[in-house]
Amino acid sequence: MRRSWDESDVRVRPNKKGSRPRTKDRPSYNKAELGRIITVDRGRYTAVLDENTDSERTVTAVRAKDLRRTPVVPGDIVGLVGDTSGKPDTLARLVTIQERTSLLRRSADDTDPVERVVVANADQLVIVVAAQNPEPRTGFIDRSIAAAFDAGITPVLCITKTDLKHPQELLDYYANTGLQIVLSKSLDGLAPSEENAQGLDASLVEQVSEHLQGQVSVLLGHSGVGKSTLVNALTGADRATSHVNAHTGRGRHTSSSALAVRPAERTAGTWIIDTPGIRSFGLAHIEPETIVASFEDLAPGSADCPKGCEHSPASAGCGIIAYVNSGQAGDSGQARLESLQKLLNVSTETDADSEKELGIVL
Repeated sequence: MRRSWDESDVRVRPNKKGSRPRTKDRPSYNKAELGRIITVDRGRYTAVLDENTDSERTVTAVRAKDLRRTPVVPGDIVGLVGDTSGKPDTLARLVTIQERTSLLRRSADDTDPVERVVVANADQLVIVVAAQNPEPRTGFIDRSIAAAFDAGITPVLCITKTDLKHPQELLDYYANTGLQIVLSKSLDGLAPSEENAQGLDASLVEQVSEHLQGQVSVLLGHSGVGKSTLVNALTGADRATSHVNAHTGRGRHTSSSALAVRPAERTAGTWIIDTPGIRSFGLAHIEPETIVASFEDLAPGSADCPKGCEHSPASAGCGIIAYVNSGQAGDSGQARLESLQKLLNVSTETDADSEKELGIVL
């Protein structure tokens, strides 16, 4: 007898990976709990939930597959599901990233097209430099200011080790800008203040603390400038510190990852994010117009620049060059212009020419 066949007779072999078709619909995660990322370490994300409440706790999480191509950094506000109790040996799942209010980025150098996200949702960038040992590099400071300007956060310059050298050249260099500068009160004619347990000028620690209140602040600086020492003094944390190499004049990397911590006397909304010491801060991701705008003492001159002006020494009719030559940018105008040209990659100086007298290096 001839048998008739239809689809009901088809025998389907079970698929080990599942036979259900993949759907484009994704969970809304409406009940995900929000937390602040405070550190990232080898695929594990540490977040604080219910800040400044009796139920505040620290949770460890892994990132959901949907976010595997999205960088998650300290300062991010994220949605967590699963076990968010914070108990030992528990693991939550990081499923969403809230819209960021700011994003500090850098590239490895000025030709590297790959952006590296440093921190999210910061209010201000505290650029830490030493008055000496290692020598302050204005080029690094100017790069950091440009990155802060691009991110929409406020830059603050903090000068340590003023007992070794008065940073007058550095103060003069930024005299015509509105940059906030924090340094020892004893340099303003007051009596020298006592050092705290970490060996820092107590007045410096006090002033920095005042600037941090109610803010999410990122501390950035070369290794050896006292950045982690400052964090320890402000928070009571125990970040590793090191000395400057006597031969190279550079510090050794001690902090290996960014970490968000709070001051010893907690104030709602106050966070300090300590970043690893870095030696380069590329601006490949920032438009030239933004870099020019970050030089607030020179930017007014750009109004008289011809269209497409590169602001190089060979640029005919450059308004910024004319602005500097007329003295409107102050005594440090020429040095500031050279720094701007270096950041725009239009400088004709050699490396030897770029090292300024008086210990300031571009």
